[in-house]
Amino acid sequence: MTHLVNLSRREVMIGGVAAAGLVLGIYAGFRKMPAGPADASARATFEPNVYLMIDETGLVTIVAHRSEMGTGIRTGLPMVLADELEADWSRVKVVQAQGDPKYGDQNTDGSRSTRQFYQPMREAGASARQMLEAAAAHVWGVNANDCRARNHAIFHAASGRQMSFGDAAKVAATMEIPTPDHMELRFKSASEWRYVGKPIPIVDLDDIVRGKATYGIDVVLPGMKYASIERCPVYGGKALQFDATEALKVPGVEQVLEIPATPIPSGYDPLGGIAVIARDTWSAQQGRQKLKITWDFGSNASHDTTAYRAQIEAAAKQPGRIVRDQGDVDATLAAAQRRIAADYFIPHYAHAPMEVPNAVANFVDGKCEIWTPTQFPQQARTTAAEVLGVPVEDVTVNVTLLGGAFGRKSKPDYVAETALLSRRIGAPVKVTWTREDDIQHDYYHAICAQHLEAGLDAEGRATAWLHRTVFPAIESTFQPDVIYGSAGELQQGVTDMPYAISNVRCENGPAAAHVRIGWYRSVFNIPHAFAVCSFADELAYAAGKDPVEYLRQLLGEPRKLDFAAMHVDYPNYGASLDMYPVDTGRLRGVLDLVVRSSEWGAPLPPRQGRGVAVHRSFLTYAAAVVHVAVGNDGQVTIPRVDIALDCGIVVNPDRVRAQFEGAVIMGISNALYSNISIKQGRIEQSNFGDYLVARTDITPETHVYMVESSAPPGGVGEPGVPPIAPAICNAIFAATGKRIRALPIDPAQLKTA
Repeated sequence: MTHLVNLSRREVMIGGVAAAGLVLGIYAGFRKMPAGPADASARATFEPNVYLMIDETGLVTIVAHRSEMGTGIRTGLPMVLADELEADWSRVKVVQAQGDPKYGDQNTDGSRSTRQFYQPMREAGASARQMLEAAAAHVWGVNANDCRARNHAIFHAASGRQMSFGDAAKVAATMEIPTPDHMELRFKSASEWRYVGKPIPIVDLDDIVRGKATYGIDVVLPGMKYASIERCPVYGGKALQFDATEALKVPGVEQVLEIPATPIPSGYDPLGGIAVIARDTWSAQQGRQKLKITWDFGSNASHDTTAYRAQIEAAAKQPGRIVRDQGDVDATLAAAQRRIAADYFIPHYAHAPMEVPNAVANFVDGKCEIWTPTQFPQQARTTAAEVLGVPVEDVTVNVTLLGGAFGRKSKPDYVAETALLSRRIGAPVKVTWTREDDIQHDYYHAICAQHLEAGLDAEGRATAWLHRTVFPAIESTFQPDVIYGSAGELQQGVTDMPYAISNVRCENGPAAAHVRIGWYRSVFNIPHAFAVCSFADELAYAAGKDPVEYLRQLLGEPRKLDFAAMHVDYPNYGASLDMYPVDTGRLRGVLDLVVRSSEWGAPLPPRQGRGVAVHRSFLTYAAAVVHVAVGNDGQVTIPRVDIALDCGIVVNPDRVRAQFEGAVIMGISNALYSNISIKQGRIEQSNFGDYLVARTDITPETHVYMVESSAPPGGVGEPGVPPIAPAICNAIFAATGKRIRALPIDPAQLKTA
């Protein structure tokens, strides 16, 4: 249900300035509304969640409530509204919302923005359009149903009259809003869309390419101080004592302050440490190097990822907590013609976005204003209020552009640090993490060990499937004594295994966390797709079948997985299974599309091969074919990647293509290079010299194919990552006959004798 309120005669701020003209606050169907117009007290507290202004010149201003970090969401959602409004895109201005619950869910994470807000933005645009049509009809004394908006003007076909949006807005600003009962929304058909489905440049593009865009790291306030923080190298440790004498001798350094450590689990709170305050960032960092600190390293001081890997690999070979159980797996495995088993491993990963965590805070008279690149502005506001001990209403969070994030900037520990320091020193302060801080104090992607077994019959068909996975859960960062994964983590490639196999058992083993675990682009789809898609390829070769044909056989006839019948707790990324079922037909569709679009089956020189993988994540279906070449020295190069997706309705194909091209690079980094290792509780990597990511010279020729679909939009930012690593490893097997079951790939195992 869509509701509008006319705010034209109220004092409203749009993009930090007083609004003028027609100002609409729109409630569009994703939050609970008061019962109805008769409930006057409830109506009085109604808060819109979409804001739209049309001034007397016809300029349309739309508030973007999600964060822009390269996905194009600050353009995509306004495109949807502007299309239904029939606005001229050249006369649309997009401004960034502050962190505030009135905007609904602002967490730009989990590939949810378009999926959650596509329909609400359509409703907002259609509502405003019909209000403008009603305003013009009022002036002309005609029926509003005979008036139509088209390209920033209202037309009355019978009389030939037309009215600009600006003139209609002046009239609409004085009118009562039609009640929902008296305004049935008319949506445009897909054939009438002018922007949706078209490659529209992002609204920030010109500023970005000209160096005019404002990222968090660009914010400067008058009288601002700069801080750099030395944190304990072991998670959960704290400073016992420190000597700041030499640090205070560094020119520009003004103060040295302690931030108290947060107990484990730390959640979003600061890790604590010793902060050096200076007149510039360089001085703060130089002073920090002069600190003498005695640490209590705490309970994680002996943590070692080599020993931990052995521990979780052993756990993966033991029975775990059952999360999916069909048929009789043990009996079927025992009776199988062939029994195949394999173990898979991936390490921790760091987010390592190009722009490191940073924030500016100004605490004055009990209130704090913050400027920061955040994916989750409401959580940043709440966390800052909690650590300051002030009401959340006294904290303002201004959202800048984000120079990359991948999930890291949904966790506002760095914002809380900055707010605390501003209050302590009584001045605005900027905290800028170094790259070393970023890599050594991250919320890491979980290390994971998996054990898979399958039984094959005489024809090579899979008759039984056993999958065990062991990893430290994200919830361990927020709640004590968490050793098992959640349903939301296990839905990502375990409980939603799509193959047509009658006997299936999936289990989750225990694992305690020793570092902060957090959401990372594609989250647990990365390890689970790596194992499941690699194991499917192993079964194909064991059966003597072409991997593509075997995948088609595994997927079986098109069907929708019935999780209720399987007694599986399946959150489906928070979406309705009726609207977003797990549809094996769509998996088969992207598999077939990528195979016929690539050069699958074409001859290749020695030590070259192609691999294939198909996976559903974040309500989107993706399949990849990767072509690899393996040198005699074991080095892997990737000449070409083909990747197909079915994400339902595509709002901006240019951004979808860019997201999948970026996902390919991230998938390559995960497979070939990236690795976080820990000894004596300390992260061994510190910068891009030892935490490696793909460079330009490895970038493949990449082809992205999109299924044309009228299905509801799914996620885009994350689903391209999971199939890349298994497709690479499957291609390496095709090229060399050697199986890769642990990441990152060690070139030594691929060298020729």
